[in-house]
Amino acid sequence: MLDSGRGPGARPTRAARVRSALYVPGNRPELFGKALAGPADVILLDLEDAVPPADKNAARAAVSAWLREVAVAGQQIWVRVNAGAVGQADLAAVALPAVSAVCLAKTETVDQVRAAAEVLGEYEPRRDAIKICPLLESAAAVLDARAIAAGPRVARLQLGEADLRAELGIEPSADDRELLAVRAQVVLASAAAGIAAPLGPVSTDFRDPQRLRESTWALARMGFRGRACIHPAQLPVVNEVFTPAEDELDRARALVDRFESAAGGVLLDEAGRMVDLAVIRQARRLLEG
Repeated sequence: MLDSGRGPGARPTRAARVRSALYVPGNRPELFGKALAGPADVILLDLEDAVPPADKNAARAAVSAWLREVAVAGQQIWVRVNAGAVGQADLAAVALPAVSAVCLAKTETVDQVRAAAEVLGEYEPRRDAIKICPLLESAAAVLDARAIAAGPRVARLQLGEADLRAELGIEPSADDRELLAVRAQVVLASAAAGIAAPLGPVSTDFRDPQRLRESTWALARMGFRGRACIHPAQLPVVNEVFTPAEDELDRARALVDRFESAAGGVLLDEAGRMVDLAVIRQARRLLEG
């Protein structure tokens, strides 16, 4: 289950590792079970962009019915809900034990988060069990990311760049450098609020695994710890990038153990360099996912 922390400068709280989140159209119930059997850490049932307006009610009913019957094992199930009144109906229908989190499409203010939290509180069977992942898709959302990240139930942010690029008139180059400032803002807001690292934006090109690997590594270097996917073919690459190697985990574990045993004494790493608290924080973050 996702967890949420608060407070300026707070260390991000421990949360289930989310390397990949696979979007599944809410009007395609025949795909739900297949997605759950795959390698995605999160099955993200989509009631918003993937569903035509005429199919919204039927999709909501299909998702709600499946959630009432499904047995969840390793993966988490999230649901992306619509904005506005349709979204309120979505929230009421999916506030069920199988759901770990809801993604709020087109979130622009913390008031929208509060409103969603109130609906969840009214309908969910277990108090505060379902977390919120606001989807930031506009300039207003990015500029207000710090306040949104500190909203009730918020466990992590997700960046949606398609609408944002259209609003800003951005035509990204091959390395997406035009989006660096936006991505950095979301990473900073998440860290400042003490919540989990954000989920990276989707790539619409699922036929070029090498380009996907390069862009996902770029996100990882910026501080993202997972990425949303639109096709199952993207999952192996994204999971690979966000899965620490065993030797990395071993080194981090040994470093933390030595630091704790030193009880405040001077500690050197394998290369003879002094280890400070920043290095230990990085090691702990790697171990916690």
